[in-house]
Amino acid sequence: MQPKCPSESAIEMTELVLPNDTNYLGNLLGGRLMHWVDIAAALAAMKHSGRVCVTASVDSISFFEPIKLGHVVRIYAMVNRAFRTSMEVGVKVLREDPINGSSAHVATAYLTFVAIDQYGKPLPVPPIEPRTPDEQRRYEAAEIRRQQRLEQRELLRKRHEQIQAAQSDVSRTC
Repeated sequence: MQPKCPSESAIEMTELVLPNDTNYLGNLLGGRLMHWVDIAAALAAMKHSGRVCVTASVDSISFFEPIKLGHVVRIYAMVNRAFRTSMEVGVKVLREDPINGSSAHVATAYLTFVAIDQYGKPLPVPPIEPRTPDEQRRYEAAEIRRQQRLEQRELLRKRHEQIQAAQSDVSRTC
């Protein structure tokens, strides 16, 4: 499979914050932004892999500032690194005020997607070949985040087994 550079997967999505998108304070609902982030990230993953992709995990999402009614939201997504069948997609969210032209970086997210076939089975994806210093930095950071995800998954698996064993012990004594 031919390597691709991260910029080949780049997606820009634009949304206008309308009344139905906001809470009683006039701020964009966090869940609505998460929905938009997931869509942009999925498009980047599909553009990179040329396959249908599903969200495997939302690894982190950080909100820095609120987004208000009437603001324009620009969502930038790009594959940071590809593994065998999965990809980490980085997402940057900017808020723009269309009246005064100000803008700010208001959120960042990292999501993992898996390319699948028509039966839902994982498929291999093309590797990523970073070409710029920024792409290289994001590529290396993605590996660190992946190792952290795998370690966290193992800790959760062990904890789940401990809880199951403890519940089994309790049910035997009752």
